[in-house]
Amino acid sequence: MYPKINEYLYIHVASSDAAEADTLYRSRIAEMEDESFLIDIPMQESGGRLKKLFIGDELSVYFMSEGGIKNYFTTHVLGFKDDVIKMVRVRKPAEESIFKVQRRSFFRVNAELELALKDAMGGRYLVRTDDLGGGGVSFLSDAKVKPSVGDKLNCWLLLPFRNGSAEHVPFEGEVVRLKELENGRQLVMLKFTAIPDSERQKIIRYCFERQFDFRNR
Repeated sequence: MYPKINEYLYIHVASSDAAEADTLYRSRIAEMEDESFLIDIPMQESGGRLKKLFIGDELSVYFMSEGGIKNYFTTHVLGFKDDVIKMVRVRKPAEESIFKVQRRSFFRVNAELELALKDAMGGRYLVRTDDLGGGGVSFLSDAKVKPSVGDKLNCWLLLPFRNGSAEHVPFEGEVVRLKELENGRQLVMLKFTAIPDSERQKIIRYCFERQFDFRNR
């Protein structure tokens, strides 16, 4: 399902500058074409600054649909159109490439990432994740890290994005399940118990990029 004319789009612009890559902009679909959308110049959600775009700029976009579902897609700037107001022409994605994420349901992706942990006793560990989603993360443990179900951990996750930027995402997690593996290690599954929505959005954005990469291999 495509967004409709006058619907709002929420946009992140790919940038090597981490602060700019994190900035959320809002735009509106002004016109539809066969292969593209024409949108208003994006405006920063907090502050109202207009974002100047250039041909080729890569955009990560979502729009809201009924039931609080976020619909994610990637696109890029094709050009511009001068009418009463200046509009930006962006590529229309293939409809099947749009990912739907329900408000309280998050898709997960396989991801081997650095995850720093601090337990209740002050012990600090560095592990590798196995998969990741907007609701939690799993990681592989060894003899040094032996958590129990119910343990609370302070965590810092390193997320590398397609544009070359990287983000450290802090959160608190609770161990909800342990799975013994044949190699003697454990798969530890955490749910997020305290994470700012802005940090969760970074994780969802990373998962979306990973899904997009998988589909284009």
